[in-house]
Amino acid sequence: MAFQDYLPYYKRNLKVAVPVMLSQAGQVLVQQVDNMMVGAVGTTELAAAAFANSVFILGMVFGMGVTFGLTPLVGHAFAQKNKQEAGELLHNSINSNLLLAIVLSAIMWGMSFFFDKMGQTADVAQLSVSYYRILVVSFLPFMLFFTFKQFAEGLAETKQAMYITLIANVVNVIANYALIFGKWGFEPMGLDGAGYGTLIARTIMPLLFLWFFIKDKKFNIYYKIAQKARPHWEKTKQLFNIGVPIATQILLEVAAFALSGIMMGWIGEVSLAAHQIAIGLASVTFMIVTGVGSGTTIRVSHQYSTKSYSSMKMAASASIHLVVAFMSITALLFALFRFSLPWLYTDDTAVIALAAQLLIMAAIFQVFDGLQVVLLSVLRGVGDVKHAMIYALIAYIIVNLPLSYVLAFTLGLGPIGIWIGFVFGIGIASLLFWLRIKKIYQRLGV
Repeated sequence: MAFQDYLPYYKRNLKVAVPVMLSQAGQVLVQQVDNMMVGAVGTTELAAAAFANSVFILGMVFGMGVTFGLTPLVGHAFAQKNKQEAGELLHNSINSNLLLAIVLSAIMWGMSFFFDKMGQTADVAQLSVSYYRILVVSFLPFMLFFTFKQFAEGLAETKQAMYITLIANVVNVIANYALIFGKWGFEPMGLDGAGYGTLIARTIMPLLFLWFFIKDKKFNIYYKIAQKARPHWEKTKQLFNIGVPIATQILLEVAAFALSGIMMGWIGEVSLAAHQIAIGLASVTFMIVTGVGSGTTIRVSHQYSTKSYSSMKMAASASIHLVVAFMSITALLFALFRFSLPWLYTDDTAVIALAAQLLIMAAIFQVFDGLQVVLLSVLRGVGDVKHAMIYALIAYIIVNLPLSYVLAFTLGLGPIGIWIGFVFGIGIASLLFWLRIKKIYQRLGV
C-alpha cells in the first residue's frame, strides 16, 4: 500500500485520537508538574511520592482497565444504531464500576498499614502514608469519570473528556501551588498538598462529565435510557468478561513497573528519585500514544461490527505507522536532552546524573512501548482480550521482573539493570501481540 492509500485512515484515526491524546498528555503533564513541585520540597518527598504512586497505581489501573471493557461494547451498539443497548450498558457499568471502586479502595487503604515492611527507608515509608491515603480517597470519583469517558469514546465522542481534563489540570496545578507551598493564606502541606490537589481535581471531573450527559443532546438520550434501566446481570457479566482481562493485562504491565520502582527503593533514595523522573517523562509519551490507541479501538470496533475487515486492517496499520514515527522522534529527544530534562524536577546533581543514564534506556524502549499500546488497542477493538492477558503475564511477570532483579542485584548493574528488564519485557509483549493479530487477520481473510 502506498502513502496516499493510508492518508484518509491517518486523518480519520487522528480526528478521533487527537482529543484523547491531548486529554491523556494533559493528565500526565500535570503529574509531572506535581513531581516538579514536590521535588522542589526535597529529594525524600520526591522519593515518597514515587513509592506511594508505585503502590496506588496498581489498584488504579486495574479499576481503569475494567472501565475499558465498556468502549468496544458501546462501539458495537453505536455502529448498529442500538441506543437502548448502549444506554443499558451505561447504567450497568456505573453500578458495577462504583461497587468495584469501593472494594478496591478498601484493599488499597489496607495496604498502607504495611508500607514500613516494603524495604523503603524509614523517612520515605513514613512520609508516603498520608499522601497515599489521600490518593485512595480520590479513586471513587476517578472511576466514575472513566466510566463516562469510556462510554463517550464508544460513541466516537472524545472532545468532552479533553475539555474536562484540561479544566481539571488547571485546578490541580493551582491547588497544588497553594497547598504544597502554603500560598494565599493556606498552611504549607508539602507532599500532602499534592494529594489534596489531586483529590480536588478528580472530584470535579465526573461532575463536569455528568453535566455534559444532562445538557448535551448527543449524550442525553443515553442518559435518559440509563436512568430508566434496571440492573441486568448478563450485561454486567458482558462488561466484566471484556473489562477484567483488559484490567489484568494492564495490571500485569504496571505491576512490573511498580515493583521495579519498589526495587529501586531498595537501592536508595537517589535511585528512586531518578527513576521517578525517567518513568515520569516516559509516561508522558506513553499517555500520548494511548490516545492513538483509544482512537484505534474505536475505529477497529466500528469497522469490525459492520464486517468491513479490510478497512479495519488499514485503520490498524495506519495507527501503527503513526505511533512508530512519533515514538522514534521522542526516543531521539530523550537521548539528546538527557542531561537537561532532569533539571525540571530537581537540582540534586546525583539524581540528575543517574536520571540521565536511565533516560538512555527510556529512549531505547520508546518504540516497543508505543507498539504494544496500539497492538493491544486492535485486540480490544475486536474483543480479543484474553490472549493479551496471558501474553502480558509472560512478558512482564515471567520475563521482565526476574530479569530486572538478576541484572540489578545478582549481576550488580543496579538501576540500569532494572531498566534493561523493561526493554526486554516490552519487546516480547509487542511481538506476542503482533503474532496474535496476524492470526486474527488470517481468520478474517484479510
